[in-house]
Amino acid sequence: MNFPVRFCEMDVLHYFWLLVRYISILVVVHAASENLKTYFNGRSIGKDNFDANCHSSPSESAYYASFKPADTAAPSSSDNSTCNSDADDSSACTRGCGNDDGPMVVDRQRKVVDAFRHAWRGYREHAWGKDILLPMSRQHEEWFDLGVTLVDSLDTMHLMGLHDEFAEAREWVIHDLDVRRNKSVNVFETTIRVLGGLLGAYHLSNDDIFRDKAVELADSLLPAFDTASGIPLADVNLLTGAASTPAWSPGSSVAEVTTIQMEFREISRLTGDSKYQDLVDNAWSQVQAQPLHDGLVHMFIDPHTGVFKKGTLTLGARADSYYEYLLKQWLQCNHTDERFAEWYRTSIGGIEKHLMRYSTPSQLLFVGEQRKGGRFIPKMDHLTCFLPGMLALGWIHGVETERSGYHLELARKLMITCYQMYFTMPTGLSAELVYFGQHPGDADIMVKESDGHNLLRPEAVESLFILYRATGDKQYQDWGWKMFESFEEHCKVEGGGYTTISDVSSTVDPKPRDKMESFFLAETLKYFYLLFGEDDTVLPLNRYVFNTEAHPLPIWNMDGI
Repeated sequence: MNFPVRFCEMDVLHYFWLLVRYISILVVVHAASENLKTYFNGRSIGKDNFDANCHSSPSESAYYASFKPADTAAPSSSDNSTCNSDADDSSACTRGCGNDDGPMVVDRQRKVVDAFRHAWRGYREHAWGKDILLPMSRQHEEWFDLGVTLVDSLDTMHLMGLHDEFAEAREWVIHDLDVRRNKSVNVFETTIRVLGGLLGAYHLSNDDIFRDKAVELADSLLPAFDTASGIPLADVNLLTGAASTPAWSPGSSVAEVTTIQMEFREISRLTGDSKYQDLVDNAWSQVQAQPLHDGLVHMFIDPHTGVFKKGTLTLGARADSYYEYLLKQWLQCNHTDERFAEWYRTSIGGIEKHLMRYSTPSQLLFVGEQRKGGRFIPKMDHLTCFLPGMLALGWIHGVETERSGYHLELARKLMITCYQMYFTMPTGLSAELVYFGQHPGDADIMVKESDGHNLLRPEAVESLFILYRATGDKQYQDWGWKMFESFEEHCKVEGGGYTTISDVSSTVDPKPRDKMESFFLAETLKYFYLLFGEDDTVLPLNRYVFNTEAHPLPIWNMDGI
């Protein structure tokens, strides 16, 4: 405070009254600003159902003021705001809102386990040993004939303590899983779901049957790498080794050829045979040898020449998990290969420079796309909601060398956006694709009719889990609980299973699509379960790294690994 005269020359009483008036003005201004914040936070999204618990503001200081870690003290017995009055067991919910967080946490995790059991009941009764459950028609769909949902769910069952279900599924793996059948499969999807599922089950159970099946499957996939460049073809026949690229595809997807490394490297570690890691490392090197755009990659690469098919720069489909495995390969090798950390840091700089923008009017940070010629499109896939978690995970492991904590700030901002992608929709579920307002009069979040489906995806829940582990901010648990309740309300199928839906804008008829993706059990419910737990020694993030399908792999050189 600057005074017009020296204090020693001022009348003390006069100074006292000046100070009182100054404090009064501050109190009034603060109260008015809080009222304005409350008013605008409920309206700036351009939709009536903007979540007023999520404050956004163009001002950086105001933006972060509302996102300090929440008070971790237990809610008072009168605070039942986190309870669902329509819950199946209202008494259990009431118990969870007393003077101890423990019962509420246990109740939320129990509800997730109940959801898994409900999903598994539908699969077991109507699709046992098949790839995909169609829950409404009580039928199944084959994809690779590898029991994809069963294998993808193994480590989730083990984690949740569902021992009977796990044991029964194990018997199917022993007697019925044929990884050398005369069937063409997608190399990427088979690697992350089936190979990853077997590895995750092995590392949680220490049962050699899963390791042995994983090695056998990896051997069946190897012929896909027999190309001039070493970039694998998209599909391979597990019996004959014949490999091909789909007629519709301009080449191999960059995300697909760079999101198999962790699994094959782990096979080399388990077997002592370097051939698996050598093949995926060579494919990775071919991608890195291409001219990158400030660390950003294109969506397709020619498997014969190893050259990019230039096109869209995106963190959505066909490119997303390339960036994820930049970081996670560095984690898997326990920070010993600094190349991955440097590539990762460069890519984050490129993402921020070329793809990040703020929406109008509420200044939500989002990640768009850059088309040929540098044209920016304010479109964001739900898939991109893996990014807040990835940034937080990098922060946990100290990947930043400058501006320490900055990646965590970006993660918090992007998590707010992903949360709003859910709760600006009447169902409380995010669309597959959204567009962000860039001009006066736009709503912040807009959805085209053709993009309004929800596939039970895990990315936002994954990020909530990692951010909660990183910060201890219980708001992330509360956001996750609201998401979980929305899945329960709009996707749960009577008799067993959950379904994808076509219209997140309708609570009356969200148009069920009659399909339960395997990743709902492998990822979405697993991350919900972990999010609502308080024991960070369960799959600790300094000892395990999850593949892109949420299967836990050990970080090397931990406990002699």
